[in-house]
Amino acid sequence: MTNSMQVELVQSAAAESWGDKALLSFSGNAATVHATAATGEPLVAAQRAARRLDGMGVPAVTLVGDGWDLERRWAFWAGYYNPNRDNRLDWGSADEAELKELAAREAAARWVREITNGTPQDVSPEVLAQSAADLLHELAPEAVSYRIVRGEALLDEEIYGIHAVGRGSDRAPAMLQLDYNPSGDDGAAVDFSLVGKGITFDSGGYSIKPSSGMATMKSDMGGAAMVTGGLALAIARGLKKRVKLYLCCAENLISGRALKLGDIIRYKNGVSAEILNTDAEGRLVLADGLIAASADEPRWILDAATLTGAAKMAVGRDYNSVLSFEDDSAQMVLNAAAAEHEKAWRLPLESFHLEQIPSGFADIANIGAEGTPGASTAAAFLANFVRDKGRGWVHIDLSGSYLPGANDQWAQGAKGHGLRTIARFLQEN
Repeated sequence: MTNSMQVELVQSAAAESWGDKALLSFSGNAATVHATAATGEPLVAAQRAARRLDGMGVPAVTLVGDGWDLERRWAFWAGYYNPNRDNRLDWGSADEAELKELAAREAAARWVREITNGTPQDVSPEVLAQSAADLLHELAPEAVSYRIVRGEALLDEEIYGIHAVGRGSDRAPAMLQLDYNPSGDDGAAVDFSLVGKGITFDSGGYSIKPSSGMATMKSDMGGAAMVTGGLALAIARGLKKRVKLYLCCAENLISGRALKLGDIIRYKNGVSAEILNTDAEGRLVLADGLIAASADEPRWILDAATLTGAAKMAVGRDYNSVLSFEDDSAQMVLNAAAAEHEKAWRLPLESFHLEQIPSGFADIANIGAEGTPGASTAAAFLANFVRDKGRGWVHIDLSGSYLPGANDQWAQGAKGHGLRTIARFLQEN
């Protein structure tokens, strides 16, 4: 790559003139990243250095020297990505397997970050569903089949939650139903069913958000993006297991047709849910996906969603939250995250949480009783739509998937943090 800055990574301090905590030093057209105790371990140092170079407006970088391995190269890309600028990165590697893995990660992560950062006007429910289908079909055209159920057709198939949440918008709600079946055998067992929350814009409905809380709500489809990106990376890595994917897509807007407080949704599996807060809409659409996933009788069900502010309060924006009734199931996801250098933390989910979403008019309410833990009661709501109220199921609340403002490791917006966890979970279990 011509006219690019040459960037080396070393684990020694910069010359004294740069200061004892210098992360970067420069010489002509070259920069050196100093990964030391003062600047952070190599992955953190690489990502921070990439952010600083992006902040300087450096448009092109070539990674040079022996200090770069696969994970350090990837950490640099994660920090160098800028949604407002097409930064160019030469990986600086001649290893064919390493380059193939980096290309697969970048393709999946770039799609996740770009679709999540897309404007609410450009990314409608149908656009999200179709874009996800196109991404996966292009990766494995012989193995991927799909259909998108839209608008009033949702009612014909008893997909009531997605329809109820999306009916307030002029743009139709939709469910993507996708089958990745590499064996080609229609009778093959389903290994995994993935479900993603795809709220392409969340006004809060009649429980309207303030402007400060609504400004980032184009990102409320992060769960749909994340499960799609995770499956895409797993396919690129050679996944041979059958996976069903359900994206539950809608805009949560206000109109004369919109969902109101006091409404009741009666789902296909017989569970009725009273609406006490229209801003707790993600769980309402996920319910349809979890009903469909349970009907597949897969070995494992995993859903991902930007579901609750409570999860962010618990773990911040560096970790994703993992909830399951089953220790072994939760640990599989935590192990996958650790293996992929992504951060995940388990939050509590117990059988008594099922009792903390009471309703006087329906089986359950869509928010917990006062004083109950929001992330746990949201997961408990979802459990009512999973086979046997939670068998073989893990819920990821994507606390760490999006940043309202840039920090020293990530650009503003979607991070793609979680897709590698999902890919590894699919590969190893």
